[in-house]
Amino acid sequence: MNIPAQLKYTKDHEWISIDGEVATVGITDFAQGELGDIVYVEVETLDETLEMDEIFGTVEAVKTVSDLFLPLSGEIIEFNEVLEDEPEKVNTDPYGKGWMIKIKISDPSQVDKLLSADAYKELIGA
Repeated sequence: MNIPAQLKYTKDHEWISIDGEVATVGITDFAQGELGDIVYVEVETLDETLEMDEIFGTVEAVKTVSDLFLPLSGEIIEFNEVLEDEPEKVNTDPYGKGWMIKIKISDPSQVDKLLSADAYKELIGA
């Protein structure tokens, strides 16, 4: 299982890459594996400002639909439009071309509440 050390993680299985005041968010390799084949990613919160842990969208797999939770408070400034035509990128490249949104972080102190790669491995029993 792939759990890149440079990323941060949530208990809800999102990963976060932080570059200044912008964070890129997706779901982890573990999460996509649990969901199975992803057929649709929906984010209707573009240009909205949400609080940490609010639902920012959903991911639909063949057998289930799961909510996506915002790992940090901020404004959703970009949606990965590749996923509109190729949602399977979340399965094949969850940490690369399968990213979901970018947010402008409004409270950088919340980063301290995220999990390290080691803490995430412990959470999922890897």
